Amino acid sequence: MGVLARRNRETNRWRTVDVVVAAVIAVTFGVIFWAWGLLWSVAAPVFAFFPPAQAIMYGVWLIPAVLGGLVIRRPGAALFCEMVAAIVSTLLGSEWGSITILQGLAQGIGAELAFAAFRYRSFRLPTALLAGALTGLSAALFDFFVWNSEYALGGYRIPYALLTIASATAIAGFGAENLTRALARTGVLDLFPAGRERTTI
Repeated sequence: MGVLARRNRETNRWRTVDVVVAAVIAVTFGVIFWAWGLLWSVAAPVFAFFPPAQAIMYGVWLIPAVLGGLVIRRPGAALFCEMVAAIVSTLLGSEWGSITILQGLAQGIGAELAFAAFRYRSFRLPTALLAGALTGLSAALFDFFVWNSEYALGGYRIPYALLTIASATAIAGFGAENLTRALARTGVLDLFPAGRERTTI
């Protein structure tokens, strides 16, 4: 038991390269978040026929939570990447202000729960899809009570929440898993298990 416990501690311990790569992921997506926020505002009229449908764009904001978990494979990686990305977007001038940081916290926790459910030992597509769905659920709940509370339940809030979860599963879950594969094939993840597994994915 002592050997197993020590091995688990070593597996869960963050290395310097883990911190650096997690920070790169987070900062990169923080800039993307900021730009996506501008696009979100510009695209709003396109969804005037059914405003909740704009939630299909939501998944982009949730990619770093799943990507960070798939690449770093350490407790806290999903939360770290999503939270820092939210902080960066806020510093760049996100139109939603500092509450974006709380939103990033909620979203990161959702993805973190998925990886924790498998004790940080499963990083295949089903886990990525679950992480995407749970971070989408966290995002949907946050928006349900914080941003959308003034809207009608059936006409806006519920469809918006369901589409947010669907978008997160597809874009953040499936998308991040495929992005991890693509990065692994380039060799940039060779210091990570995801990179060493590239010959089998």
